[in-house]
Amino acid sequence: MTAWSDGRRDDPAPCREQDHGRFEITQRDGRARLGKLHTHHGVLETPALLPVVNPNIRTVEPRVMWDKYGIQALITNSYIMWKHEDLRKVAQNDGVHTLLDFPGVIMTDSGTFQSYVYGDVEVGVDEIVAFQRSIGVDIATMLDVFTRPDMKMSEVEDAVRETEARAKRSLDAAEDTMLNGPIQGGVFRELRHISAQLMGQHPFAVHPIGGIVPVMEQQRYKDYAKIMMASMPLLPPNRPVHMFGCGHPMLFPMSIALGADLFDSAAYALFARDGRLLTPWGTERIDELVDWPLLMPCVATTSPAEVRAMKPIDRERLLALYNLEVTLAELARCKQAVREGRIWQLAEQRSHQHPALREAFLWLTTAPSLDRNVRPERFYTDRDAARDIGQDQGMWEDAWDYVVWSQRTPKTGGVMWGGDDTFSRPHIAKARRTLQLRWQPAAHANNAVVFHGIRGPFRERINDVLEWLTVHHPTLQPFVLTPIGLVPASLEDLNPFAHIDAPRWVLRHEPEAEWIRRELHRLGMSKTNVATVDVAGDGMKQRLAAALESMSLDNDVHEPLPAEQRNRARSTLRSEQGKAKQMVLLNTDAETAGSIMEGATFVVNREGRVKNINDSEGRHLFSPRLRDGGMSVANQGARALFDHRSEPLPTGLPRTEWWGNGGKGPAVVVVNADAEPFVRKGRNVFHGFVVACDAWLAPGEACLIASEAGELLGHGRSECTSTEMASMTKGIAIKTRGGMDD
Repeated sequence: MTAWSDGRRDDPAPCREQDHGRFEITQRDGRARLGKLHTHHGVLETPALLPVVNPNIRTVEPRVMWDKYGIQALITNSYIMWKHEDLRKVAQNDGVHTLLDFPGVIMTDSGTFQSYVYGDVEVGVDEIVAFQRSIGVDIATMLDVFTRPDMKMSEVEDAVRETEARAKRSLDAAEDTMLNGPIQGGVFRELRHISAQLMGQHPFAVHPIGGIVPVMEQQRYKDYAKIMMASMPLLPPNRPVHMFGCGHPMLFPMSIALGADLFDSAAYALFARDGRLLTPWGTERIDELVDWPLLMPCVATTSPAEVRAMKPIDRERLLALYNLEVTLAELARCKQAVREGRIWQLAEQRSHQHPALREAFLWLTTAPSLDRNVRPERFYTDRDAARDIGQDQGMWEDAWDYVVWSQRTPKTGGVMWGGDDTFSRPHIAKARRTLQLRWQPAAHANNAVVFHGIRGPFRERINDVLEWLTVHHPTLQPFVLTPIGLVPASLEDLNPFAHIDAPRWVLRHEPEAEWIRRELHRLGMSKTNVATVDVAGDGMKQRLAAALESMSLDNDVHEPLPAEQRNRARSTLRSEQGKAKQMVLLNTDAETAGSIMEGATFVVNREGRVKNINDSEGRHLFSPRLRDGGMSVANQGARALFDHRSEPLPTGLPRTEWWGNGGKGPAVVVVNADAEPFVRKGRNVFHGFVVACDAWLAPGEACLIASEAGELLGHGRSECTSTEMASMTKGIAIKTRGGMDD
């Protein structure tokens, strides 16, 4: 966020001509993204708020927005200018930027919202777009057909079809002006699908989600979330998504977490006129305040009582500034949360501040009921009530997959316990799915011991007994029970499992046998004898001995291991760690992981942690990471993974496939000849230079980079999905970690 200032700012530099209209993603947290939209009046950083400016009533001057607050873009209404001759004449002669005295990006609405408020507008489809182009706007809007939540499905479908029918005429009239292509569909999931697919086929620059103002006015935030989930997965990812009319800070975290890029609203001014203050948790009235709910710079030297005593016009202007500052501050908070990988946690926190928002959040994160005869009068918890029933029951899971599978895992840093909400966080769900789909137990494993009772990592507490078990019970599979599920002991340091900051009772409560059975089933060990061992406090070995005895296994755990056996056990455990991390983090199958680890040697630090894994000839393969339990790939490791690949190299840019690709190895990205020499030297891969990739390419995961001739060029970390790879034309696609000529 640009620092606020009391001086005059320089005008923005136009983007490069070849970049005009392009959108790039600079950072992401799941579906949330920070980006840049390139325009003739500067590069707009997203997520961004576009304050609504009425050209006739300027509660806050646009120049103040630019100079004082660094607001890069605003939205105004072209229909009002077109209808008023004095405004139209100045706008067409001098340009809209001069009319408003604003040097940044200007977007204009077309009059669609006026048709919702007043019933009709008097301008033609081509005419209003041509007018917007003639006054020099950066982003124009076509005249779509507004859909209200109270309309019948047939009426909404007519509006969706008519809007799409106007698309080509509008784009032709816009010529080289960037154009908004709104998505309509009311509250009908199927019609939002249709609208997103039809409008996405046209070359619009931005896709606003329309028809949401009455939904927000009625605080139907669950429907707001459903509209987003029905529309977002089907829109081209190389275009910003604009939540048309959404500008209340309370909705920012959830909206951004689901992929929204742009917001606009006149609420900062309209609420001020009525003596209301915007906050991240709702609305306050100035008449009732003794102290400010949030102390913002514009009121730092003024009390609410003094503001109430002001002249109405001065009070309105000051409260508008207050609302604008609160809104900008919440947007900045969201952007920082994206950078830190915590946007969903912020949305979770905000959901507790309004019951309608909480209902929406719980709907997003709660699996549908499997019971077709659910009786709402028998709901006893918020989560029960959040489960879909009726015709939409179970119809949203693909949209939730769209959110979950885009998460990065492992992440760095601790995970704060949030009760039941912890399990529904998308990156937690992604970590659990990845583990359960990719990890494979040893074929001979028929017994399991589950260690529990302390916060991870567990290694310092259980390494000694793991060595003993490796020697005496090689067919036994050790697990660690974390607050969010079971993990193999070989992955005891993996984030988020090992980094949950939870209350003591969460760690110390008695393990639930049925839950452990379900977890083992998900990990492919449903027919396994299992015993649990509390590792907290004294007497752990005695408890392990009792657990082994319950499975009729040798339990002399106090017997010391000879040095030779201990060293061999340590090597075996390190090899198992390398195999497990390959399976879960690099998507290899067990056979490939074992083959790559054959004869491996290890570089170990003073604490006994593996720093490097080398092959039998001493060449560096991998480096397990301390900060997140992940594993970095070295050039020789990339070579080994590429040589073990059994799948043919990809030949196109497919739509993302979340399921069915476990064990196929890291995704391969094929670049064109122009990029080849740069990748060899370890340079990043940019969008526009990729010709093919695997369908399971995912953000944050390791990938291999190959030439069109099938030669390994390098390896790196993907910044996108395969669907995004197919559509993005600017920005980093792969952060290269090593080139084969390095």
